[in-house]
Amino acid sequence: MYRSTNTSSVMIFATGVNITTGAASASSALPVASSGEIARYYRITATANAHVRLGTVGLTALATDAMVVPGESLILECPRGVTHVAAIQDSAAGTVNVVPLEDC
Repeated sequence: MYRSTNTSSVMIFATGVNITTGAASASSALPVASSGEIARYYRITATANAHVRLGTVGLTALATDAMVVPGESLILECPRGVTHVAAIQDSAAGTVNVVPLEDC
């Protein structure tokens, strides 16, 4: 993943997806980078505590998956063959935002 000399910056040129979380898992296809391909890395943020998982079609997030909390973000590497992301609320509904990071 390319990073400028400012180590806290990332490059985002393509739009992401929002997943509304609830008591049941919800999933979406991963958004593609500006190249039209699945990105190598994704930035994930949330408006309320949520759990997320990367995988393939039919994916279900569980309460034991990686937690993302408001004000923080997860940067996840996306292995080959992964096409979807799933999220589930922790204790309250919210929105999980998933955006592809450019691999320059």
